[in-house]
Amino acid sequence: MATRLPAMARSTDASPKAPKAPKVKKQRWYATLWQAYRMTAEVDPSITWWLVGIFVVVMGAATGVGIGTGRLWYFLVIGVPVALIGMMFLLARRAEAAGYKRIEGQPGASLSAVRTVRGWDFPDDPVDMNPKTLDIVFRGSGRGGVVLVSEGPSHRVTRMLDDQRKRVTRVLPNVPVTVIQCGDEKDQVPLRNLAKRIRKIRPTLDKRATDEVAKRLHALGGARLPVPKGVDPYRARPDRKGMRGR
Repeated sequence: MATRLPAMARSTDASPKAPKAPKVKKQRWYATLWQAYRMTAEVDPSITWWLVGIFVVVMGAATGVGIGTGRLWYFLVIGVPVALIGMMFLLARRAEAAGYKRIEGQPGASLSAVRTVRGWDFPDDPVDMNPKTLDIVFRGSGRGGVVLVSEGPSHRVTRMLDDQRKRVTRVLPNVPVTVIQCGDEKDQVPLRNLAKRIRKIRPTLDKRATDEVAKRLHALGGARLPVPKGVDPYRARPDRKGMRGR
């Protein structure tokens, strides 16, 4: 006669169930707006008065038109969403400007700006960097060809850009190469206008050619810097032994 095991003993043979992953709580839209407002207000304290001013102006116009036409409540109901849309539009523009202002002057700030442009691929690592002066050159590719973006004074980054352009044209002789200096000097593109400048580059390559360009650039590699990958640029120091060939 078969012996039945107790329920307690049978349960030990079963594999324990894997714990369920905690659900990620989605952030509400109003929480996102509040976060954007707080971030913008830290850099631009006048944003509060601008938002209040838009609401007052729009609602004042709606009230005036409503009284003049005898349909006050109708235009007040229409005025509220119009005022909110205007406030959100202004907040979005000011939040973008505040975001650029927060990172302006930091090494790698141009990479954050160019990555907002769709259709262009910019790797994390720069293709050239001076650890002493923190002058950087980033390289990206897209349907417009190849783009080289530099950070630093013009008299220092011009030679870096020329060297990188020669490297690219050596392996991609028929691909257009656009050179952009990011900065506040003459003939340089300010950080806030960098993404707009890249969007103006006319597409000249199809998808197949764009993929081929990306593969060749990946094979070309980046700069062999005497700085470990992932190191803080503010604390970067040149490898003096490596520079002396030891």
